[in-house]
Amino acid sequence: MLTSSTNLAATIDSVIRSRKTTRAFRPDQVLRAQLHEILETARAAPSTFNTQPWRVHVLTGKKKQALSEALVQAHTANTEPPYAAIPSPAPAGCAARQDDFGKRYYAVLGIDRKDMAARSRQTARNFLFFDAPVGFIFTIDAALTKHSWLDFGMFLQNLMISAQARGLATCPQVSFVRYQTVIADQLGLAPGESVVCGMSLGHADEEAALNRMAMPREPIEEFVTWYGFVD
Repeated sequence: MLTSSTNLAATIDSVIRSRKTTRAFRPDQVLRAQLHEILETARAAPSTFNTQPWRVHVLTGKKKQALSEALVQAHTANTEPPYAAIPSPAPAGCAARQDDFGKRYYAVLGIDRKDMAARSRQTARNFLFFDAPVGFIFTIDAALTKHSWLDFGMFLQNLMISAQARGLATCPQVSFVRYQTVIADQLGLAPGESVVCGMSLGHADEEAALNRMAMPREPIEEFVTWYGFVD
């Protein structure tokens, strides 16, 4: 039993650690049956009083293309109110890691961080779902509190890990939030249905340099405080 449990833990740990944000995909299609299996797993996530606040819009083909075209047009027009996923100024530790990400990201792309036009063109790739065959838009009732958003995060993590276990790559994308009105119009969202994020899903293009970008994680000593343990 111990060996079996150890093997299971090693397998799960390996899947979690192997997942990475993918920003270049091959055009290979993903079967709806696979997506169904992934969503079946994702819905096992816990939620406050079992409220299950997640709503999922899955797009491919012409419908995904139509949404992408509308989003790229809105991005180019740049008339939507700005949206900041991170406050400015950000807490010191977060700000340093955000800056480090920017340096690594644009260096791999060969983009000067002062070249705002090139950065904008790269941001537009988000709205093409980085050429992935499947796009997700996740929504929640805007009346719900931060606790339900936490629940949604666990749902999203389940989905990404389930996809990874099936050899499928993912990219969660907060950039969609700015275009709430465009998405609501394209998908016919209900009043009060708020965009949480988008996500690209498909088979990773392993030849793309962007997919080989290493992103460090802080050691646990930097964020964990232990109480009551005797070494």
